Amino acid sequence: MTEVISVRFRGGCKSYYFDPRGLSVQAGQAVIVETASGSEFAQCSEGNHQVEDQSIVKPLRPVIRVATENDRRTNQLNRQREKEAFTICERKIAAHHLEMKLIRVESNFDGSKIIFFFTAEGRVDFRELVKDLANVFRARIELRQVGVRDEAKMIGGLGICGQPLCCSRFLDEFMPVSIKMAKTQNLSLNPTKISGTCGRLMCCLKYEQNAYEDATKRMPKNDSFVLTPDGPGNITSVDVLREEAKVKLDDSADGPRTYKGCELQVLRNGKGSREGIEIPSERPKRYVAPETERLRAEERFTPLFRFQEEPTAAPAGGAEAGEKKERSRRRRRGGRNRGQNKEAAPQTRREEGRRETADTVQVEKIAVKVSGDLTAEKKAAADRRAGGERSGRRRGESRGQEKRQAGEQKTAEQKAEGSPSRRRRRRPRRRSGGSGEKSES
Repeated sequence: MTEVISVRFRGGCKSYYFDPRGLSVQAGQAVIVETASGSEFAQCSEGNHQVEDQSIVKPLRPVIRVATENDRRTNQLNRQREKEAFTICERKIAAHHLEMKLIRVESNFDGSKIIFFFTAEGRVDFRELVKDLANVFRARIELRQVGVRDEAKMIGGLGICGQPLCCSRFLDEFMPVSIKMAKTQNLSLNPTKISGTCGRLMCCLKYEQNAYEDATKRMPKNDSFVLTPDGPGNITSVDVLREEAKVKLDDSADGPRTYKGCELQVLRNGKGSREGIEIPSERPKRYVAPETERLRAEERFTPLFRFQEEPTAAPAGGAEAGEKKERSRRRRRGGRNRGQNKEAAPQTRREEGRRETADTVQVEKIAVKVSGDLTAEKKAAADRRAGGERSGRRRGESRGQEKRQAGEQKTAEQKAEGSPSRRRRRRPRRRSGGSGEKSES
């Protein structure tokens, strides 16, 4: 057993082992490690732990130190230098008319080496480009040609599932994917549906391939001749993931029925004739779901909210005795209320209803004095108000009529005398400011 720490470099998902050399490093801390191309700034993904000697690639590189604040500033300067180098390299590529696409630029921690990643359809003669870049940056220049999968891993993006690309998130190496995997999983062979952002087959086809292969060995093929609990028939379709098959029975005119894999007895696997095939007299047993599966199925269809009625306290003598007692009590109360007046009877019934329905709430009775002359007094007051309003309207109408008659009579007199109908307005008298003398008009 050897003590190591796991380290990840920028833009990579693969972890590498390094010798801590007595340092205690925790996950998430930045460290400076020694590599074949010089010192590098990396991130610790797993702290000090023990691993088998067979899993270590010797020689085991050491950890120089835990990153300090100066190391972090140097790393930020290197990131800025990489952006400038990317812009300059694109200009040089256009000047040399090279058919290549620049993807990424990386600089080591001490700045002595700069790596340019690019993609191209064929071989590219970039010797003159390397000379120009070396004269500009005064460092060791390296150009690496990568594939379209590495391009998607470096740039990143979102897949058709809506999640970040697997290669840029957690895949440490690419897995071989073939079109046979799509056929085994009964997927559409349309290239646009089974291809990723990089244009190659999706890496996620490899995730469930082992499960599909294992289930395919236990399930029969399409058009197989099988025996079911309901009789013989031919398989029309197979659901490998659920391990179910649809069978068209010979003795049934209905559509295909669905059966589990354990309910099928294969008489002929695949296409072929039925000649010479003997059908057994004993049929397979039906599949019985375990108790856990039945409980899960019931839980799927149970309502989220259940309304339960609160239980009411039953009388001591039982339900029938309680009902008889309640009816006799109502009859006794009804006999007492016969001699009362009609106005007080509804109020008494309301008070009895409150006492019967309230179990814990006590209703306080308030004595109300009922007066028989109350309605007559209200009616007399309303008559007085109505009579006053009518008399007021009559007085107002008579006064208006008298004014109109006086105005008409005065107008007739003015016309007879020959004087103008308009009255002459009087000018207001002016008053002096301080002397108090009246001004002459």
